[in-house]
Amino acid sequence: MKYNVAIVGVTGAVGQEFLRLIEERNFPFAELKMLASARSAGKVINFMGKDYTVEETTEQSFNGVQIALFAGGAASKLFAPAAVKAGAVVIDNSSNFRMVPEVPLVVPEVNPQAIARHKGIIANPNCSTIIMVMALKPLYDLSRIKRVVVSTYQAVSGAGREGMDELKAQLDALARGEQPQANVLPVAKLDKHYQIASNLLPQIDVFQDNLYTKEEMKMVNETQKIMEDDNLRVTATTIRVPVYRSHAESVNVEFEDEVSVEAARKALENFPGVIVRDDPAQMIYPQPLETSGKDDVEVGRIRKDFSIEHGLNLWVCGDQIRKGAALNALQIAEYMIAHDMI
Repeated sequence: MKYNVAIVGVTGAVGQEFLRLIEERNFPFAELKMLASARSAGKVINFMGKDYTVEETTEQSFNGVQIALFAGGAASKLFAPAAVKAGAVVIDNSSNFRMVPEVPLVVPEVNPQAIARHKGIIANPNCSTIIMVMALKPLYDLSRIKRVVVSTYQAVSGAGREGMDELKAQLDALARGEQPQANVLPVAKLDKHYQIASNLLPQIDVFQDNLYTKEEMKMVNETQKIMEDDNLRVTATTIRVPVYRSHAESVNVEFEDEVSVEAARKALENFPGVIVRDDPAQMIYPQPLETSGKDDVEVGRIRKDFSIEHGLNLWVCGDQIRKGAALNALQIAEYMIAHDMI
């Protein structure tokens, strides 16, 4: 059986990744509706040998659509309810519905059982959260995790196409001996911006009253919801780095019981969607350059944390546009198709 699919935000980085993955994975679509904002309406996209005209997203866009893939942003809040009303299952990449109690927050390898509880909308987690829980889940199954300390090193593509364009422009300016201009990072909507080329920015999204950023609190709250453990303590520091694509994370894990490096490595190796790259003698470990454009999350630098009783350190890398966004959403749809849930 094939399904009528709509992609909302098709001209952005995640929307374009949806198209690449639909073709790569031979996703069973009958009709494909390409939707975006008014400024992108009228653009022509050639996909799999056919020209599609991008349409402006409206509440009437979802008639006859069975699967609506939302790339993120304000469009989800505006149009997801209309898509559900029209009979579509919405898989949403924005943060608008993630912490709504009745909306499942899903990473298919981690908590597929949550999908069945949906009421029309299924939320895709934050990209950094997805990458981290892919590494945490097989370890959690060995011993309950008490606490996670994570520091992220996030690529500029996490800020969208504009973030990638700005890094390139700044690198080009530096190569010409000119002063780079900053208009996007750390947060485009704020009045103050900093250069990212040759720099690190310890701010992703806006600061909250508790002095954590919104991105950091997403990792805290979303991890607890996905793992279905409100007692799991998480603290995060999220950092933007001058890398085009693929996020990296330093993850410190404290368990209730002893988990050996060998047991952790075996559990990670056997977990779908995870590749262990961990051979210090040969200087083998995950790197953003090597995970960019790939589906799997890679884990390395697995070692004991000698400062606590039951602790491990991990280094995790994953392509946040693929597994951290478009791929995870498409896997949710594939799971639903495989289990006759659409």
